[in-house]
Amino acid sequence: MIDVFEAGIALQGTEVKSLRAGRVSLADAFATVTDGEVWLRGLHIQEYDFGSWTNHEPRRHRKLLLHRAEIERLIGKTREGGMTLVPLSVYFSGGLCKIELALVKGKASHDKRQAMAERDAKREAERVVGRRIKGW
Repeated sequence: MIDVFEAGIALQGTEVKSLRAGRVSLADAFATVTDGEVWLRGLHIQEYDFGSWTNHEPRRHRKLLLHRAEIERLIGKTREGGMTLVPLSVYFSGGLCKIELALVKGKASHDKRQAMAERDAKREAERVVGRRIKGW
């Protein structure tokens, strides 16, 4: 983790109600910088149960609210390459919905291959131990 930012989120009415009920998933979420604006993509906010035709789309792109200097810094960092904005948590502060973003560096391809090889070796070792316990 290189840097952490706190940003506001531009939300619709039913999204706020659903967030207050805790119906949010950060599983596939990430942020991008497009045309001088920061957008949150992949955040899933479940539709509000008591909403009507005014309900929101669960996976729509949401604009993040940051100071211009922070956005300029993010533009520079993400263009360097290998840097990604990842949401860490969503919370309410003073009645406003905030999101905590981390600027992180992704793994290099050789690191990924090494991690996959270690995972496969561990899985194979567990299989052998399991067979010994069963008496095969």
